[in-house]
Amino acid sequence: MNKKCYLKVMKRLGEAVRRKRPDLWRRKKWLLHHDDTLAQSFLLIRDFLTKHETNLVLQPLYSPDSASADFFLFTMLKSILKGHRFESVKEIIENLLAELHSISKALFQECFQKWKKC
Repeated sequence: MNKKCYLKVMKRLGEAVRRKRPDLWRRKKWLLHHDDTLAQSFLLIRDFLTKHETNLVLQPLYSPDSASADFFLFTMLKSILKGHRFESVKEIIENLLAELHSISKALFQECFQKWKKC
């Protein structure tokens, strides 16, 4: 991903946060979980984030320690589906989607609270 493409992503993200969570946007209380890959460290991107007073949660480059999917989702899905045999990729996808839809909003929120403490 190059810096221009990433800037477009950041603009779309900012707009989505502004629309969906206007209270957090106004108070500048939303956090961007951000690793330090090359595209994200360009001056153009850093200037954009500074201009919009974006609060960053930084992590080391390619660190799996704080990746929310590794921290919660993949481990849980693996343990639920462990030992099952599937006849096709379609069956795997159907089972994964059913499990994803069964996860409560409260459980996701609890996961991210634990992640923030990490």
